[in-house]
Amino acid sequence: MSPHEPRRSLVANGLYGLLNPIPFGFFVAALIFDIIYFRSGEVLWNKGAAWLLTFGLLFAIVPRVVNLVQIWLTSMRWATRTDRIDFWLNLVAIVAAILNAFVHSRDAYATMPAGVWLSVCTVVLLSIGRILVAVQSSASGGYGHD
Repeated sequence: MSPHEPRRSLVANGLYGLLNPIPFGFFVAALIFDIIYFRSGEVLWNKGAAWLLTFGLLFAIVPRVVNLVQIWLTSMRWATRTDRIDFWLNLVAIVAAILNAFVHSRDAYATMPAGVWLSVCTVVLLSIGRILVAVQSSASGGYGHD
C-alpha cells in the first residue's frame, strides 16, 4: 500500500471476507438441488432450491454493497482491472440468481430447464470471478501457502 492510497475500513474488509463466500455456497447447493430435481422430478428438491436461492440472495447484499463502495467510490483509483471485472461478474450473477428466483416461484413443473440453466450461469459467473481474484492474488504474492 502506497502512502497516498486510502486505507480501507477494517470492519468492511472483515464483513466482506466473512460474508462473500456464503452466497456462493448457497448458489452451488441450489444448482445441485436443481440437477437432482431435473433428474428425479421430486418437488421437494425444487422447493429446496428456491429457498437456497433466496438465502443466497439475502447473504449477497452486504458483500456486494461493500464491494461497490470499495471498488467504485472510496478506492476507485487503486482498484485493479480484476477487481472491476469481478464486481461486474458478481453483479451479472446476482441478476441471474434473481431471475432464477422468479423462475422458481412458478409451479414446480414449469421451472425446468430454465432453473438449471440460470443456476449454472450464476455458479459459472461467480466461479470465474473467484478464479480471477485468486490468480491476481497469487501473482501479486498474496494468499500463498508456506
